[in-house]
Amino acid sequence: MATVDQQKQLQTLSDEYQGFQTELQEAISARQKLESQQQENKSVQKEFAKLSDDANIYKLVGPVLLKQETAEAKSTVDGRLEFIEKEIKRIEKHISNIQEKSEDKKMEVSHYL
Repeated sequence: MATVDQQKQLQTLSDEYQGFQTELQEAISARQKLESQQQENKSVQKEFAKLSDDANIYKLVGPVLLKQETAEAKSTVDGRLEFIEKEIKRIEKHISNIQEKSEDKKMEVSHYL
């Protein structure tokens, strides 16, 4: 039978493990959101590739459509995609770290059982 101290330690480890699982779910959700944004921007990039250089492009700013230069619009989308790709890599590294820590906690918990 486990002592009170062992039960407290097990509860602490279990709580830490649950915390890692929650953090992992949040990170996965953030990655999915970024991947969705990435797909949207890739679609826009493909549409821009079909346009001629003198095509009219408008940007929605609040309730107003403002004319934007084609090169500027393309550059903005390219920059967004670059940023999103970096964020996805950063979050994937974070997810990997959380999974590692979570697995370590899981092993610690299993030693008490």
